[in-house]
Amino acid sequence: MASVTARIGSATPADRDRGVDALRALAILGVVAGHWLVTTWVHGPGGKVYISSPLAYLPALTPLSWVFQTLAVFFFVGGYAAARSLRSATGYPAWVRARTGRLLRPVGPLALVWTGIAAGMALHGMPYGTIRALALPAVGPLWFLAVFAALSAATPLLLRVRPGAVAVSAFAVVLVVDALRFGEAGPDWLKWVNLVAGWLLPYVLGVGWAGGALASRRAAVALLAGGAAGTAVLVAGFGYPASMVGVTGAEISNLGPPTLAAVCFGVAQVGLALLVREPLARLMRRPRLWAAVAVANLGAMTLFLWHQTALTATVLAALRFGDVPGLLTPPTDPVWPLYRLAWLPVFAAPLGAVWLLQRARRRFDDRVS
Repeated sequence: MASVTARIGSATPADRDRGVDALRALAILGVVAGHWLVTTWVHGPGGKVYISSPLAYLPALTPLSWVFQTLAVFFFVGGYAAARSLRSATGYPAWVRARTGRLLRPVGPLALVWTGIAAGMALHGMPYGTIRALALPAVGPLWFLAVFAALSAATPLLLRVRPGAVAVSAFAVVLVVDALRFGEAGPDWLKWVNLVAGWLLPYVLGVGWAGGALASRRAAVALLAGGAAGTAVLVAGFGYPASMVGVTGAEISNLGPPTLAAVCFGVAQVGLALLVREPLARLMRRPRLWAAVAVANLGAMTLFLWHQTALTATVLAALRFGDVPGLLTPPTDPVWPLYRLAWLPVFAAPLGAVWLLQRARRRFDDRVS
């Protein structure tokens, strides 16, 4: 372990922004841990399996969604990294091919695996509703990847405009769409405009940060305070859900697609990320911590895309055993979260195996090319 840590440290360029890498790793960890804690299934009539959520039964756990819903930080750091790498690239087409290749490389294997799993479940007579309930959480990250890839491809355009103006415009779009959506004055499909506008805001803030904006502590504090205040007002005064993740059975989800409350919450997260970046960079001087962060960053997209598949594979294996505590029991008991916590290492094992396979495949592709 010490030799691996030493090799990672010696291979890291001296000018590497370890604080940004730490933010990306924390964002990925938040997404993975959050999904593993709130995604659950229960047995229903006729042998069917339904998706559920502990937040629907244990509302005291809602504050956990404020900790683990870190997608805004993911997009913020993504915008920063894309803008920085584009400035040193030799050309836009080559940059886009390389970047989208890294983003989309894990998608093909994921699609093949889930095509096989879905076909196998259908051949074994599993009800369509059960197949859908098991597959949707696993392929859900593809929505966010599609938006992230589109924003990455648009980075050259975003570098030519004022990031602040784009951020304000994106915020205004989300505000108008929410007003029309919840005022029942617009078509239902209009809400999906927020899928792009809502994540464009933190992404373009990251692009601006790479260009020297948001450099002052005052700007970070303003984003944190303004975003937190906006979220509190919307939740307390306008009926937005307090949970920053979707809750099964809830009328409104802050993430399906992003609402104004989720966007304000994301702005607060961006402010907090700016404030903690330097302390994180100092922590990353510790070799073991930096090694863990570097390893997470090497397979960030693999972890993001495959973590729900690792969870679902465990649930599929447990179906034959009935109501397995923490996996296939209603999350109504206050003890349920403890059962789920005990399962986290089990979910991590197949995810780690996928990460190793993807790294081996990438090394093979690099040697062949």
